Amino acid sequence: MEEQAVSNLAFAWEILPFLLQGLQVTVLATVLGFALALVLGLLIAVARRSSVRLLSYPTAFVVEFLRSTPLLVQLYFLFYVLPNLGVSMSPLVTGVLGLGLHYAAYTSEVYRGGIDAVPRGQWEAAVALNLNSMQTFRFIILPQAIPPIIPALGNRLVSMFKDTPLLSAITVVELLQAAKLIGADTFLYLVPLTLVGILFLVLSLVAAWGVRLLETRMTLRRA
Repeated sequence: MEEQAVSNLAFAWEILPFLLQGLQVTVLATVLGFALALVLGLLIAVARRSSVRLLSYPTAFVVEFLRSTPLLVQLYFLFYVLPNLGVSMSPLVTGVLGLGLHYAAYTSEVYRGGIDAVPRGQWEAAVALNLNSMQTFRFIILPQAIPPIIPALGNRLVSMFKDTPLLSAITVVELLQAAKLIGADTFLYLVPLTLVGILFLVLSLVAAWGVRLLETRMTLRRA
């Protein structure tokens, strides 16, 4: 029993560098995808609240489409269908784009909830101060709308991190795919998959801690 434990530890130490390479890809895809989702989500939320129906209605349709179809299907479309239309991207870029678009639909709803929660009087005060739409959002609405929605955005970050294994379907060698390759090569799956679970758990806890820290700082800044 002890020999088996020592053997597993030695094997884990041997494969750890390869798994860490996959972890780097996972973290990179998550960070870039979430940054894209934050920016696109805000733009979508603003467009969806527009009084121009030619803008708000198509935007609402896109949001519902992205939320109602599986991320895996969207990744397959971006990676295998778009090249037939003359648009080719590397697997990692495709994965980042897919994650960003998919989660932009969800973050837009989070933004929209935060914006709608701002008291109507704040909008009226902006009009009274003769602020244009951009100034109103930048200086009046967003500073009040974003702090309360940080926990919800943090949940989306953790969810995106846990969805990165889907990128293996488009040949991205992220953390789980790295473990699968090790298992296919050695026929030993227990150790690499266990390490994958531990690494996902650690990074998820770190991300959650970072979100709570940011929420606390934003709360103190508002106080």
